[in-house]
Amino acid sequence: MSATGFVLALGGANLDISASPDQRLCPGDSTPGQVRCSPGGVARNVAENLARLGHDSRLLSAVGDDPRGRELLDATQRAGVDVSGCWVLPGVATASYVSVHDPGGDMAVAVNDMQVLEHITPDRLEPHAESVRRAAVLVVDCNLPEAALAWLFANGGAAPVFVDAVSAFKCRRLLPWLRQVHTLKANRLEAQALSGLPVASKADVEAVARWLNGQGVQRVVLSLGEQGLYYRGNENDSGWQTALPVAVVNATGAGDALMAGLVHSHLAHSHLAHSHLARAPLAQAVRFANGCAALTLTVVSANHSQLSSASVEQLLRSMPCSPTPRTQAR
Repeated sequence: MSATGFVLALGGANLDISASPDQRLCPGDSTPGQVRCSPGGVARNVAENLARLGHDSRLLSAVGDDPRGRELLDATQRAGVDVSGCWVLPGVATASYVSVHDPGGDMAVAVNDMQVLEHITPDRLEPHAESVRRAAVLVVDCNLPEAALAWLFANGGAAPVFVDAVSAFKCRRLLPWLRQVHTLKANRLEAQALSGLPVASKADVEAVARWLNGQGVQRVVLSLGEQGLYYRGNENDSGWQTALPVAVVNATGAGDALMAGLVHSHLAHSHLAHSHLARAPLAQAVRFANGCAALTLTVVSANHSQLSSASVEQLLRSMPCSPTPRTQAR
């Protein structure tokens, strides 16, 4: 895939600390279970997944000058991601994300400490302006501060921008630049926060996607738990895909794998010579991305070490034609 150019992911890189109970959580009490630490962060996870899918993947993020930060960058580099542009900042703690899951693998509650990302300023980004302009795709997560987002949308050149909404709290930072977003991935709460519209029924979901298109977002992919995925590029390129029936081990990172699958599908078709073939139908891209997410749901960590085009296609071939909805990527 190197002929497609490089992907530049900008946003969060953090240590994931996840707790999985052996039985139902009991509020106000301690529950036996397992606690695991692994590399994480939305932009970092997407970058690692894209490297495993065969792309020249580069990351711009910030970590503290501490053991966690160095270990995080080392692990990311070993996975095939170029981290040479990342900032290692003294006197600042590396970001961390602490999540508690229910026995089925779904997240029950989470707390993130991403203060280090506030140090990603336009002044720090300016030396990377050429890389930002030359990237084949920019992947941006809304962990970035507003000033950094403003700089990116002003300096991004012609590269399509894929955005992960991240959270209902942070996604509103994106509102001034919706018209510059190529692909937006969001969940129910994030879509509601962006639009101000209810997202309860399937009709609501479709209305919110139309609203986002109306604000200028070219392609919208909404991840809706047991309802699966709804996607919309235009009236003729929209629809639903059911969640794939896999045994869920941990939901953390599945949404990042979904995003990586969307980027991969875009790049896989962008080098075709004829303009009418230059972009995969969104349904096809979502199908592959759905497979990336499903595969990631089956492992403990936020990234599947065996993720590849072949492993995703093998999983998709093994699925029944009409899979029963199950827990899906966030």
